[in-house]
Amino acid sequence: MKNWLVAVMAMFLLTACGDEKDASPEQLQKTIDEGTAGFEMLGGKIQEATGVPEDEKQQIIDAFNEYIAAFNDKDLQRYKTIISQNAKGFDYEEDVKAVTEVFKQYDINRSAEDITIVNYKADEAQVFSNLTTNTKELETGAEMSGTGRQVTVFVKEDLWKVSSIYYIGNE
Repeated sequence: MKNWLVAVMAMFLLTACGDEKDASPEQLQKTIDEGTAGFEMLGGKIQEATGVPEDEKQQIIDAFNEYIAAFNDKDLQRYKTIISQNAKGFDYEEDVKAVTEVFKQYDINRSAEDITIVNYKADEAQVFSNLTTNTKELETGAEMSGTGRQVTVFVKEDLWKVSSIYYIGNE
């Protein structure tokens, strides 16, 4: 029974990751090193990006919070609004289909801590967070919880929108 939970958690956490879903930790580190997604930890502490204008900072954090809330609320319309239709890390239509199925089969609640903008350019921002994910299968009532670190990449379109996600689960 636990295998289905692991599969669901993997599917959920990687729904918006596209090509990154099969990435090993080494591949993710290479991606970070090449600048696709990146942040530095000094002494186990996340380093916040400098030079982020205050109004942009608030908009980016609000977009991240909306991304988490829309998913937790199972609000597909809000979720579709916060993800980019021109994403680099996933196919929009495939992601919407996958999330629709997840909403039908599971109650999932994600909570984020240590939300920090770790990389910023005028048209792209990377937000680090420590995530706790609680999942309950609606049909059986089986539950699972997991934690991990995520970098959510946002692009500036009409608003800040999710373009890719890099997630590493904690053991």
